[in-house]
Amino acid sequence: MSNEAETTTSDFLIDQPHAIIERDGVRFTLLGTAHVSKASVDAVKAAIASNQFDAIAVELDTNRHRAMTDSNALAKLDLFQIIREGKMGLMAANLAMAAYQRRLAEQLGVEPGAELKAAALGATENNLPLYLIDRDIGTTLKRAWYSLGFWGRSKLMAGLAGSLLINEEVDEQQIERLKEGDILESSFGEFAETTPQLYEKIIAERDRYMAAQLREQTEDTKPREVLAVIGAGHLKGLSEALANAPDHPHTTCDTLNHVPTGSKIPWFTILLSVFLVGGFAWGFYHGGAELGSKLVLQWVLITGVLSGIGCALAGGHPLSILSAIVAAPVTPLHPALSSGMVSAFVEAWIRKPTYEDFLKLRDDTSHWQGWWKNRVARVFVNFTLTNLGTVLGVWIAGLSIVGKLS
Repeated sequence: MSNEAETTTSDFLIDQPHAIIERDGVRFTLLGTAHVSKASVDAVKAAIASNQFDAIAVELDTNRHRAMTDSNALAKLDLFQIIREGKMGLMAANLAMAAYQRRLAEQLGVEPGAELKAAALGATENNLPLYLIDRDIGTTLKRAWYSLGFWGRSKLMAGLAGSLLINEEVDEQQIERLKEGDILESSFGEFAETTPQLYEKIIAERDRYMAAQLREQTEDTKPREVLAVIGAGHLKGLSEALANAPDHPHTTCDTLNHVPTGSKIPWFTILLSVFLVGGFAWGFYHGGAELGSKLVLQWVLITGVLSGIGCALAGGHPLSILSAIVAAPVTPLHPALSSGMVSAFVEAWIRKPTYEDFLKLRDDTSHWQGWWKNRVARVFVNFTLTNLGTVLGVWIAGLSIVGKLS
């Protein structure tokens, strides 16, 4: 890529995709890397060793940086807080992508993102300011989720589930995509390429966000030379955004961090409650106690049994299964509660994960059997399968009630 500012090409930039952009009195050297390349790691180390830079920026957010540089990061997770705050799905998505990256490391002998880790550690070792410029992965996934329709969301969930359960070699196409440089895009495979909404959220928006972060984080300290280590797939978009973005960087960051919340009115819960209360009332009024009680019992049994089966398939403790059965008929009528949350909480309380479970979480979740073996991971499986059983139960029981009333 041609440079935007006149400068002598340093040795570490020869044969490496790069761009040099001068903006707001700061010269940014953007080094495009392949996330599975030892050559990229060497280039990053050589760049830092050149002593040409006053600061280092990396394509990481705070959580990814912590996970990458702190071997005990997972051991510090508060599993109960994750359940209470309803972040089980997001955490499971993170673990699914980590499992995919783990398989890449086993197959290629290079940990994905090793060059980002080298840049972060190099900044610390050389007492240079470190700028974490990527958007929080949770925000990116949420914005992508809200941009997709029903089928898009289904494909997204199927792709993540495949990352969890399919233990096969990563194909050449995905490896080539990683050489172009974005782990998140590669995690979703061809779906990211063929879905414009997803590409916009996980690539294009992050280009603009990282450009704004580079400007915002250097606004006060004004370093003269900044090395920004990014995936090669972001090089073109980030260069253009950094050179041409007219907005104040803070405004851009706020806009791109906003997560749509949808309607605050829980319409599905309201409609389901009206349907059930109305259906039960109709049954009691027209069919007497026999039909009314039969409809209530049918709802309780179908939702409870299917929820319990889901929990059992997850290897849940008998008390977790019982809690799923009891909770399933009631939780669909509560917008902020699910049977999966209840059973996962009971599972984590009865079979408390050990420190060793947390330490082995990354390794165990790289193979599908490990999700049932590891106590931390099994809580997520419990949450997912219990909720899936309840959802099936709601639809089956609802259709059965409609059939009886008609």
